[in-house]
Amino acid sequence: MGRLDEIGERDGWRCWLCDEPVDPGMSVNDDRGPSIDAVVTKAKAKKSGPADERLAHRGCNTKKGANPAVVPWAPHLFVADPAPIVPLADRLQRKGGREIVARCPTAADAVDAGTWLVDRLSRLAPGLEVASSVEPGGGQFMVVLSTR
Repeated sequence: MGRLDEIGERDGWRCWLCDEPVDPGMSVNDDRGPSIDAVVTKAKAKKSGPADERLAHRGCNTKKGANPAVVPWAPHLFVADPAPIVPLADRLQRKGGREIVARCPTAADAVDAGTWLVDRLSRLAPGLEVASSVEPGGGQFMVVLSTR
């Protein structure tokens, strides 16, 4: 088994950037084909260890280039001031704790956003265990993530 297959199996053949399935049989030269992305965050760049490698579509990987990854919030969510997901995951992995990650106009929107984010983080940062909660305040509802 090659390195691409190992990383693909570990990541469940899902692109870590767009969270869409990656077809292992597709050509590595196709934009939807599999590729390996070296994930380097500020915290990891300070360490002298090897970069973490993740599965990505070739097109997603090429579009990202050498820039820090930007993982978008799902477009169907109704959120204001959403926290950038990759730095949020990095911070929670390093420090743990609790963070307000978005504001929503209704409690139902906040529950939806929290549920989606916990699910997304389970694939983005597999070792990070978080739970979401909703807190009212100022006529809005905050989505809060806490490490377990």
